[in-house]
Amino acid sequence: MSRLNAALVTVIVLLALALFALGALKQHLDTAEDLQCVEDQRLIAADLRIRIPQRRDALLNDPASPIAGNPDGDIAVVSFFDYNCGVCRAAALDLQEALSNDPNVKLVFKELPVLGPESKFAARAALASHKQGKYQAFHLALMAFPGFLNQRTTLAVAERVGLDLEQLKRDMQDPAIANAITRNFALAKDLYIEGTPALVVGDEVIPGEVGMARLQRSIADARA
Repeated sequence: MSRLNAALVTVIVLLALALFALGALKQHLDTAEDLQCVEDQRLIAADLRIRIPQRRDALLNDPASPIAGNPDGDIAVVSFFDYNCGVCRAAALDLQEALSNDPNVKLVFKELPVLGPESKFAARAALASHKQGKYQAFHLALMAFPGFLNQRTTLAVAERVGLDLEQLKRDMQDPAIANAITRNFALAKDLYIEGTPALVVGDEVIPGEVGMARLQRSIADARA
């Protein structure tokens, strides 16, 4: 073998060893990161078991937060959502099914319009509809809307469910509605909720779409 060829072989071997070492280091770092993530989640879960009871009154008894199901139910499910969140719309169906299947569940609605001004308009309109006694019908109609909700489409849905639009627009200007949404954002931040949908069941925060099986299990665990 010539000296040139020997040198090339040496370079190739060294490169292969370096790539192997880099791969091993990356795997080690990924494993360490995964372990840190698990540890962080464990610490957050432990902290939530302290924080949620401290904020139980804000979660369950804010007069500005509409409720559905059994007001005196032994288990409360608190739902944080945005009307323009597609996953929230799917989760809303599971929540309605849970209410139908379990007469002892209280559902608390927490408007959390994280997706911009149009979502905030829809949230304000929904809370204002409570003054006309049509919150739940309007909420479900907004969740069932097949497209993006903006001011025009939100008001079209409101008209379809029988709301007085002029009263709705006046009621939307009530500072109490803006204050309620602000409280919801502060509460979500306190509970490590960074997006929608999110549920609070018992002393647990469940982010993302849950599905009926997980939702029923969480309700059963909280009840136990």
